[in-house]
Amino acid sequence: MRIGIFADAHDHVDNICRLVAEFNRLECELVLFAGDFVSPIIVPPLRKLRCRMVACFGDADGNKVGIIGGMRIVGPVGEPPFCIQTVDGTRILLTHIPDVPPDLQEGCAVIVSAHTHRPRIATDNAGRLHINPGEASGWVYRRPSAILLETEPLHARVIELPAMPPVSLPAMK
Repeated sequence: MRIGIFADAHDHVDNICRLVAEFNRLECELVLFAGDFVSPIIVPPLRKLRCRMVACFGDADGNKVGIIGGMRIVGPVGEPPFCIQTVDGTRILLTHIPDVPPDLQEGCAVIVSAHTHRPRIATDNAGRLHINPGEASGWVYRRPSAILLETEPLHARVIELPAMPPVSLPAMK
């Protein structure tokens, strides 16, 4: 199964449009969002996904009622952490904050978290794949990213969007 994973959108509508196009081009069968929509403004572009989406809230989401309302068309959104099981039987824990108690990780093959804005793919001693898709927005590190996860065999890779230009500050007088 092919799964697109992203997080930390922080209202960057243009990058969400780019990611939706990329997930559709890659023929993702499911898209996971690991929190920080910030506001409902990024929900309308998500309606163009050609697959189901499951999302969790992050620590910077403000108008949760508006986000829930908009997501009714796209897919469920909930308070993390929670586990989903894909149609091929892969169990994935979805959360925003990376610190997840070990007992919640039991039985999961994949742990998806975010919050740090840095992409990361690692395997723990129990063989679980830990994924952080980085930041879809690119606001912090200027390198927007997401993850493509294949469940059979279990493998993930970073998807990079075009880098954002450096921030230029006005000259001091």
